[in-house]
Amino acid sequence: MPEGHSVHRIARQFDRNYVGRVVSASSPQGRFAEGAAVIDGREAVEVRAVGKQMFLAFDGDLWLRVHLGMYGAWDFAGEILVDPTIASANGRMGQTNQRGTDLDEASAVFDDAGENSLASIGAPRRARGRVRMSEQTRGLDDDGDEWPPPVVGQVRLRLMTDVTSADLRGPTACELQTPDEVRATIAKLGPDPLVDDPDEAEERFTAVVRRKPTPIGLLLMDQSVVSGIGNVYRAELLYRALLDPHTPGKLVPEEVVRAIWRDWARLLVIGVETGQMMTMDDLDPEAYRRAMASRDDRHWVYHRAGLPCRVCGTEIVLEEMGARKLYWCPSCQK
Repeated sequence: MPEGHSVHRIARQFDRNYVGRVVSASSPQGRFAEGAAVIDGREAVEVRAVGKQMFLAFDGDLWLRVHLGMYGAWDFAGEILVDPTIASANGRMGQTNQRGTDLDEASAVFDDAGENSLASIGAPRRARGRVRMSEQTRGLDDDGDEWPPPVVGQVRLRLMTDVTSADLRGPTACELQTPDEVRATIAKLGPDPLVDDPDEAEERFTAVVRRKPTPIGLLLMDQSVVSGIGNVYRAELLYRALLDPHTPGKLVPEEVVRAIWRDWARLLVIGVETGQMMTMDDLDPEAYRRAMASRDDRHWVYHRAGLPCRVCGTEIVLEEMGARKLYWCPSCQK
């Protein structure tokens, strides 16, 4: 499932490529034909990301709400305006907030899982077509590829400007909302470190967790408690806090709850900047490049079932919690 960093990156792409431009909309699959007809020909005026949901506003007080869910993704093609402050589509790395790491801006790192591909942001997948990655590209590439790009597979919604195309596939939710409905939707979500006031968000998160008897491993996945955390970040945040996932929220010391929030805020920024859920600190440049290129070198416990803990050597446990896989170290996380 795409986690919060992916959705914020998607919103940035829409801000750069769509906001301020008239958009043509269609539903090749047919499942969103009526909604596409309503927004077709309107100007995109604003985009917001909150947790795992994105809201794209059009003139006339009309909003498109998209929740990618487990399998959704946006596929971009054509002219892609790359944000110079974050990693570009081919994985080029500059400096990040990762502690202890300072990579030269010319260093290029490629993820073998395709997770950092600007061509397809959301559920990790290979790009379906060629996308020009320079800062100023045109609708046709040097090889004369067709524009607009052909529709491939089940595309719920295609949004196009004259030079950029974005195809939405497999979302859990794709619907039009009024401004009041958008506010109501966001009001049900927990705080997002990149959206809400930092101090107020920390207080809100801490207060909710500290009054709940629910295991902290479930609370971190509850989008009404905190927005954006998914399976990977849950496992890694709990390990970094050396916290047993089964500990009831109300029994987690307040200072630990606050530390988890601040760690989430830091990791989310790193995820947005790099396109990767990087959760290990103090890596030398070569180890950092390996981690950015391979998910197996990027995490403390996630996806390491049966392997020795990187710190104590105890076998990493895999269990199901909240209908999702949970990885943790029973020795470090006591």
